[in-house]
Amino acid sequence: MRYGKGMPSSTMPVRSDAGLASALRISVMRLSRRLRNQRAEDHGLSANQLSVMSTLHGHGPMTIGEIAAAEKVRPPSTTRTVTSLEELGLVVREPHPTDRRQVVVRLAEAGRRLLAEDRKRRDAWLARRLRELSPEEKEILRAAAPILERLAAS
Repeated sequence: MRYGKGMPSSTMPVRSDAGLASALRISVMRLSRRLRNQRAEDHGLSANQLSVMSTLHGHGPMTIGEIAAAEKVRPPSTTRTVTSLEELGLVVREPHPTDRRQVVVRLAEAGRRLLAEDRKRRDAWLARRLRELSPEEKEILRAAAPILERLAAS
């Protein structure tokens, strides 16, 4: 999609599905980058580590395979991420209740606190940005949020 001189891409009408895909990709990536920039620098966690912690927070204790499936990554990558989080005291591995060959990973209290602080900071930044929008724009975003979530989950 090409944009006219002097006109930001966000103000150009989207006329095709391909154009919508491009516009959404760019907008979501920019918003994601801005939200990542709101993270506290002092915890030094990667996006992958925070994502695994968030998954555990939302789903409760899970096996490595379940975490990998939820994160849409391979189990060896998840194992490395969980190991690093465990070394930091942010997650805990426990024996699986019915399968001795597996372990269950749960979010430790320190991980729960760190995740809550991180979310609070990013939510506050986004809330400030939302206050700059009109009531109509906020309603559009309320309607779009579940659709974006469905796209992200697919």
